Amino acid sequence: MARRESRPSGRTHRRLAPQGIAAVHEEAVLVEKMAAGGEAIARLVDGRVVFVEGALPGETVRVAITTSKRDFAKGSVTEVVEASPHRTLPPCPERVAGCGGCGWQHAAPEAQLQWKAEVVADAMRRTAKMPAADVRVGGAVGPWNYRTTMRLAVAADGRVGLRAASSHRVVALASCMVAHPALAELLPHMRVEGADEVSLRVSVATGEATVWSPSPSVRFEGLPTHVAIGPDATLVERVAGADLHVSAASFFQSGPAAAELLVDAVRRACGDVLEGLRGPLLDAYGGIGLFAATLGAADNVVVESSRSSCADAVVNLGDRATVHRTMFEQWVPQPVELAVADPARSGLGREATDVLAATGARRLVLVSCDPVSLARDTVLLAARGYRHAGSTVLDLFPHTAHVEVVTRFDRT
Repeated sequence: MARRESRPSGRTHRRLAPQGIAAVHEEAVLVEKMAAGGEAIARLVDGRVVFVEGALPGETVRVAITTSKRDFAKGSVTEVVEASPHRTLPPCPERVAGCGGCGWQHAAPEAQLQWKAEVVADAMRRTAKMPAADVRVGGAVGPWNYRTTMRLAVAADGRVGLRAASSHRVVALASCMVAHPALAELLPHMRVEGADEVSLRVSVATGEATVWSPSPSVRFEGLPTHVAIGPDATLVERVAGADLHVSAASFFQSGPAAAELLVDAVRRACGDVLEGLRGPLLDAYGGIGLFAATLGAADNVVVESSRSSCADAVVNLGDRATVHRTMFEQWVPQPVELAVADPARSGLGREATDVLAATGARRLVLVSCDPVSLARDTVLLAARGYRHAGSTVLDLFPHTAHVEVVTRFDRT
């Protein structure tokens, strides 16, 4: 377990002086809540909303205003006048050096999930016009050593790392406190030529590792022999009792702990419909077949557009599934009782909701990674006869603003 630094409490006058800021002016504000993008929200003396980087709910801070528009402003904390009891000193030296990978490390992990749930509830209130939406706090992965997959930027000298916040500058990583130890130990030795980004993944279950980049001229140095290279390199990870074949070019969750939390939340949302399921389970945007492989349905239909993910799904599911490689919006719908959909950050949108409605599913479980797209999809699904029946908020990326939400919709 990583060592926690002591938390500042009460009144403080720590100067945070952001680098490279050309401030319009400074102003003291009282922070109200967190926003969907990870910034905090406060109001200026003239009544405008200001989005504040580096602040926490309940704090009084001085803000350097860097963007001033008619209806809103943006800025960064220069001084914490009255600190939140949840404020802590970032324990990671790479974060202190400027790494932008963990923008919420100044907040205690136990407070982050509640703030994320409040962000989801706020999006449902504002965008879906549902002030009483059922939004619940679910589970969170451990705050450290949870990432087994990382997309890394490549510095000019070939070292790998993450970009600084709001910058293209690469902060090379000698370590990473959120990376699984098997992944973290590869970072300082790895060198890359001919690519700007690479994806590195390790398996907790087997110790295997893969790395790849879409660049055709990429070269890797400093990696041990057990690391398989290229888009078709594979490893096996275990989730909820299922051994899953995962290609380097395929999407996978931040780690197996995150995948297990997600599977559990989806299973709970499926509820009695899954237990008495007649016919196939639809796994839309199904990737490697995570839900089809772990929810226990005897018959599954997986719809996915990625070539590598579809190939993995075929291996993972065998004769328990039919795998369709196509954009979900172009898939010809078939009748199902139960559908699980895990679209990209932009959400389902109008065409995909039309396809889902055409299946006649009496229950839909939607996995969303953006609160606002969830709220938009809630409106679209309501227009097609699906009632919001509860959202569970998960924290699969502690120390970041990333939110995962599992929502049940029932046909009315």
